[in-house]
Amino acid sequence: MAQPSGSRPVTVSDVQQLVKRKDEIEAQIKACYELLESQKGVGMNEPLVDAEGFPRDDIDLYQVRTARHNIICLQNDHKALMKQVEEALHQLHAREKEKHAKDEAEALAEAMSQSQSLPQAFAKVNAVTPGSPASVSGLQVDDEIVEFGSVNVNNFQSLQNIATVVQHSEGRPLSVTVIRGGKKVHMGLTPKCWAGKGLLG
Repeated sequence: MAQPSGSRPVTVSDVQQLVKRKDEIEAQIKACYELLESQKGVGMNEPLVDAEGFPRDDIDLYQVRTARHNIICLQNDHKALMKQVEEALHQLHAREKEKHAKDEAEALAEAMSQSQSLPQAFAKVNAVTPGSPASVSGLQVDDEIVEFGSVNVNNFQSLQNIATVVQHSEGRPLSVTVIRGGKKVHMGLTPKCWAGKGLLG
């Protein structure tokens, strides 16, 4: 039986193999004890000589000696095997624990990177007039504006920046990026004259 070596991780089947081997050893020990029992109940310590010091002739000495010897060897094997089983189980549990911690850390890192990957907004849409260019382009109330043409969080100073971009882009589509429901949404917005106020609404 190959011991689970340090070079590769212990698997559940390794542990099953060890347990199977342990069961086999236990069965062999039991068989040896039964053999001793069949020899007039001679156990591990009863004398094998009679009162006068002669070998007993009512039992099979060879069988008894062999059985006793086998029991001692098998018990040693059993002890060593139990230690292996214990170590293998420890390794399995430690690995499970490690894996669980790693999975949690990965999930956390993913959640963090998703929240970090969302750019910072510099304005929020309070109202969109129905039928206006803004409404037609798909802009919605509560959209957080991340980019409006050339304006972004790095160069935005006031809403006047957006008004300037709108005036210079009349009739030309502007690229607009907003955060909606925790996701980035891109759209094209064309400022133009319409029935309402301003070029956007």
